[in-house]
Amino acid sequence: MLIDLDFDGDYIINSDIILPIEYYKDSEIHNINHLHIDGKLYYDSDNIVHAILEITGNMIISDSISLEEVSYPFSIEYDDILEESYRNDENKLDLFEFLWENIVLEIPLRFTKVQDLSKFHGDGWKLISDEEIISSSNPFSDLLKNFDKKE
Repeated sequence: MLIDLDFDGDYIINSDIILPIEYYKDSEIHNINHLHIDGKLYYDSDNIVHAILEITGNMIISDSISLEEVSYPFSIEYDDILEESYRNDENKLDLFEFLWENIVLEIPLRFTKVQDLSKFHGDGWKLISDEEIISSSNPFSDLLKNFDKKE
């Protein structure tokens, strides 16, 4: 989606966007829903394009524990100069490229909606919470104390 940057005054954007799958097919994201962009573009006195935008949506990612697909809502507040890299030779803004470069920064390293860890166990192992790691019943508690000491 290209936006012509030859405009006078403010360029108002209030649109639902469907990001092509080519952008996220090789990422941690399975799908992006309800992607919406709201805000404006304007030129300052030095003829530099500024953007004040709010980008919202839901990315479908894998739960870090259960590996099930879960919805992860995100919201991005963008208030900055638009980089020249977003412009093409025809003085147009590639909105998809701009959106993707900002959305990719919102992908969490770990995200889970799992509340009950007791379902995750196997032959000789079980998944434990951070609280159980700290508890005195943990056989590794003595080792963890060494890591808390400041030298």
